Amino acid sequence: MSRLLRASAIMAAGTMVSRVTGFVRTMVLAYAIGTAALGDAYNVAYAIPYSILDLLLLGVLSSVVVPMIVKAQQRDADGGRAYEQRLLTLATIALIVVAALAVLAAPMIIDLYTDWDRGERQFEVAVRLAQFILPQLAFFGIGAVAGAILNTRDRFAAPMWAPVVNNLVVICVMVAYAIIVSNGSDVDAVTNGELALLGLGTTAGIVAQATVLVIALKRAGFRFVARFDLRNARLGEMAKMGVWTIGYVVVTQLGFLLTTNLASAAGDVVSGHGVSPYTLAFQLFQLPYGVVGVSVITAMLPRMSRAVAEGRFDEVRTEFGSSVRLIGAVMVPVSLLLMVLGPAIAVPLYGHGANTVANAVYIGNVLQVYGLALVPFAVFQLLLRVFYSFGDTRTPVFVGAGTTAVNAALMVLLYNLLPARYAVMGLALAYAIAYALGALLAWVLASRRVGGLGGWQVCMSMTRMYLAALPTAVLALATVWSMQEIFGMPGFLDSVITLAVGGGLGMILYLWVAHRARIPEVSSVVGMVAGRVRR
Repeated sequence: MSRLLRASAIMAAGTMVSRVTGFVRTMVLAYAIGTAALGDAYNVAYAIPYSILDLLLLGVLSSVVVPMIVKAQQRDADGGRAYEQRLLTLATIALIVVAALAVLAAPMIIDLYTDWDRGERQFEVAVRLAQFILPQLAFFGIGAVAGAILNTRDRFAAPMWAPVVNNLVVICVMVAYAIIVSNGSDVDAVTNGELALLGLGTTAGIVAQATVLVIALKRAGFRFVARFDLRNARLGEMAKMGVWTIGYVVVTQLGFLLTTNLASAAGDVVSGHGVSPYTLAFQLFQLPYGVVGVSVITAMLPRMSRAVAEGRFDEVRTEFGSSVRLIGAVMVPVSLLLMVLGPAIAVPLYGHGANTVANAVYIGNVLQVYGLALVPFAVFQLLLRVFYSFGDTRTPVFVGAGTTAVNAALMVLLYNLLPARYAVMGLALAYAIAYALGALLAWVLASRRVGGLGGWQVCMSMTRMYLAALPTAVLALATVWSMQEIFGMPGFLDSVITLAVGGGLGMILYLWVAHRARIPEVSSVVGMVAGRVRR
C-alpha cells in the first residue's frame, strides 16, 4: 500500500497541475469562443484526433504494449531496448500516414460525428478546424508510446507533467485569439486566419507535449535508433492480443459517435445545449479520475502484469483491493460534491466573456448528473486492467460491448423522452447507468479469473466511506440553499462562496470524519500530508 501510495502521489501531483491548467485552458476557450455554434465546431474537431488515437493506439497501449514491453525487458538479452526502438519506429511511420489521410478525409469525418448539414457554416468551420488539428495525431501518438516506455521503467513523472506544457501553449493561443478577435464567438464572421490560430495553436500544444516526453525518454537512458526489422517486433503476438482491444475501442467509439450526433442535434434546437456543455462537463467529471484513478492504474498495471507472469495471484488480488479502496477514498466524497455543487463549479469557470451564465449553469447541471457515474466508472476502469494484466483483451470487448449497447439504448430513449433543453443531461444519465451495470458484470468475471477480488471487504470499505461523506454532502446542500436564499440566481460571488464552504470545508470535514472512523486509506493520506507539514 505505501509503495502504491507514494507512486500514485507523485503522479497525482503532476496530474493535478495538468488538470488545473486544463481547467484554465477550457475557461479561456469558453471565454473566447463560447459554447454555442463555434464552440461546438471546435469541440467536435478537437475530439476527433483522440477518437482516432483510441482506435489505433491508446487503447492498445495499456492492454497490449505495456505488458509486451515488460515481457521484452524480462526475456530479451538487451533488456528490451531493441524492441522498444522497433515499436517507436513503427508508431512514428504509421501515425504520420494516418494523420495525412485524416486531414484529407476531414469533411467525411465531421459528417460522421455530427448531425449538421454539409452546406451550413458550422459544418464548414468544423472541417477547417479539423484540418488544422488532425496533424497532431502523429505527435500525440509518438508521445504516447514514449510515455508507455517511461511507465515500464517506473518513470511516471514526465508523462504526468508533459500535458502541463500542452495546456500552457494552448492557453497562450486562446488568450491571443480573445485579444485579437473582437467577436470571437460568431461562427459566421470568423475568418480562415482566425481558425488557423485556433487549430494550429492547439496542434502546437501537442507538439510541445511530445517533445517533453521524448526528452524525458532520452534522459532515462533510451537511445532511439530507427529499426525496420519488423519481423522481430512480435507483431503477430501483439495482433492476437490487440485485435480484441481494438474491438473494444471500436465499440466505445460507436457509442461516442451516437453521443456527438445526439448532442449536436440538441444544440441545433437549443443554442448552448449541445456538444460543448457535454464536452466541458465530461472534462470536469474526468478530473478526479484523471488525478487519482489514472495515477493509481498507471502504477498498478506494470506490477500486476509482473505478478501474473510469475503466477503470484495473491499479489494481484492485493494490488487490486488496495487500488480500488485508495481510489474510493477520494472518489466517494467528490462524487457527492459534484452532484450537489455542479453549477457552483461551472459558473466561475465558464460564465464569462462569450459564454453566458445561463449556459454555464447548464454545464453544471450536466456535471451534477455525471457525479452519479464517477465511482462506477473508476471501478470499471480498474477491473479492465485485471483482464489486461492476464493478457486477456477479449473479455473487455464483450463487457464494453454490453456497456455501450445499454448506454446507446438509454441515450436514444432519454433523448426522445426528454425536451431538447434536457437532452444532454439525459446522455449523462445514460452513461452513469450503463457504467454501473458494466462495472457489476466486469467484477463478476474478473473475480472468477483470480479466485475472488475481496468483494465483501471492498464493499464494507466503500460503505464506510459513503457514511463518512454524508456530513459533507449535507453541508454542501445547506450552503447551496443558503446562497440561493441570499443571492437568488447563481452568480460568480455566491458560487465561489458555495465552493469554499461546501467544497473546501466539506472535504476537510470528510477527511476528519474518515480519519476518526479509522478508514486506512484516508488515514494514510492524512498522515502523509501531516508529516510533510511538520517538516
